[in-house]
Amino acid sequence: MTVYRIKSKSRSWDGEPIGILILDAAYPCVPGNVGNATTFDFPVRYKEVKGSSIDRLLNERDPALLEPFIRGARELEAEGVGAITGACGFMALFQPQVAAAVNVPVFLSSLLQIPFITQTLKPGQKIGVVSANAGALTDEHFKNVGILPDTPLAVYGMEDQYEFRTSVLEEKGTLDSAKVEEELLSVTGRMIRENPEVAAIVLECSDLPPYAHAVREATGLPVFDFTTMIRHVKNALVPSRYDGGYM
Repeated sequence: MTVYRIKSKSRSWDGEPIGILILDAAYPCVPGNVGNATTFDFPVRYKEVKGSSIDRLLNERDPALLEPFIRGARELEAEGVGAITGACGFMALFQPQVAAAVNVPVFLSSLLQIPFITQTLKPGQKIGVVSANAGALTDEHFKNVGILPDTPLAVYGMEDQYEFRTSVLEEKGTLDSAKVEEELLSVTGRMIRENPEVAAIVLECSDLPPYAHAVREATGLPVFDFTTMIRHVKNALVPSRYDGGYM
């Protein structure tokens, strides 16, 4: 018989391995998006970081956002999650500080996968990165997630793609998913033509995982995104039990 013990008298629920810090933004989160709970086949817990608009995080890189990010992470920890992720690759801006503020693993940005992927490359190969706004990514973002200055990257952005820009970055209130997929394929196609040495692709933006399968089919390359990272950590927190036979 298994005996379970309460972990905290301050909550009346258990079983959410992943907590997700999400921006204070308003646009459709389609299935596959980190902001859509049906993306995951396990429970997740969301925490909106009040005041963390897309503009303040991406364009202003507002240091005043650090405190609400830490507060949100601490609340998720108190609510019992086993690890904390983000829902925007630009949260890399606060990765070291948030990780230091709580006692559970923190992985705020999909860009954290790049140092791992780098070790899988042959000499001369690159990692292709598709960002919501390539011009807003800085050396600080890369440094905060352990990406070395000489890491071979080809960074492209979605900021000039009309449907993505108006739907996500400008929050017009609607999103044509088929058009966003078409725009992403256009960007990744151009990236591969201009950088044939790209051997793996990282989708920085949490709005792009719904189209990872299309990118994989079009390019034949492995595609990493927020969902690959979140599932990886979840599997570390809740390992599979193997009950098969052995002959």
